[in-house]
Amino acid sequence: MGNTTSCCVSSSPKHRRSNHSRLEPYRPEPELSREDTGCNLQHISDRENIDDLPMEYNPSDHPRASTIFLSKSQTDVAVPNKRVREKRKSLYINHLTHISENKHYPGPVRRKYSSCSTIFLDDSTVSQPNLKYTIKCVALAIYYHIKNRDIDGRMLLDIFDEKLHPLSKSEVPADYDKHDPEQKQIYRFVRTLFSAAQLTAECAIVTLVYLERLLTYAEIDICPANWKRIVLGAILLASKVWDDQAVWNVDYCQILKDITVEDMNELERQFLELLQFNINVPSSVYAKYYFDLRSLAEANNLSFPLEPLSRDKAQKLEAISRLCDDKYKDLRKLAKKRSVSADNLTVVRWCPAIIS
Repeated sequence: MGNTTSCCVSSSPKHRRSNHSRLEPYRPEPELSREDTGCNLQHISDRENIDDLPMEYNPSDHPRASTIFLSKSQTDVAVPNKRVREKRKSLYINHLTHISENKHYPGPVRRKYSSCSTIFLDDSTVSQPNLKYTIKCVALAIYYHIKNRDIDGRMLLDIFDEKLHPLSKSEVPADYDKHDPEQKQIYRFVRTLFSAAQLTAECAIVTLVYLERLLTYAEIDICPANWKRIVLGAILLASKVWDDQAVWNVDYCQILKDITVEDMNELERQFLELLQFNINVPSSVYAKYYFDLRSLAEANNLSFPLEPLSRDKAQKLEAISRLCDDKYKDLRKLAKKRSVSADNLTVVRWCPAIIS
């Protein structure tokens, strides 16, 4: 303040014109390259497009690439499709046999079928999946990942090694990396975390997406020695990305009593680095994983619970259908052509005939 060069001191228009007259004409400076400016940051337009990558290398990024867990579940036997067909055939035969042997008192059947009077629907949709059965399907997908892993000497990262970073104070067995966990054991581990942290079913699907993305990017396999910490890291990241009110790392320390906050922070940091900080899950990829999980459930006789269509639910479905119909009707009106080609203006003309 008080300085003559301060911005608060204003000069008269006359002074401004005289100063402007002494200015040299503008000469554009030559553009500097990134090397000259010392800025080597990659521009977003220079980054590699995901669509240009081979689909088989990024199933968690590309919506048309088949999921890894579904392909691994189909390699469980020599002829993958034969197992599914035989299981469906046996279910159909058992259903018919049960009906024929119990004509007077049929009792509860294993499968429910819709009729003219009753329609059976499950309460799981792509936007609101069933929590219990979604966790079961995700646990089954992880089970097939471990069972049908590629045993080719892939490296085992220390951050995921349960012996180096145990989740409990109990001693880790010497053969902890030899025995594959059962599907029920995986389900109990995932269900405990989801129940304690009050996570949603959508978070379970995103967890599976991050798990397969980690296996693809880091080029590692999930095995008995690291499956718990890989699943924990995927759940930790998915809960923060998907849920609005994310669970803090210290909250997981309350669920897993013997783990420290520093270990959780390091697990999250290295998980993100291995993902190359790619935490985006497009809606098309999410939908693909949801329907592939349903296909996995159907192939393994893990059907979603069916309930008869009630009057209230039918009215809600009808209201949603009417709303969508009105929405697309307006879109169809906007899409109509405002002009018609002259080829379409040909009409049949009736000429009077004179009969003599």
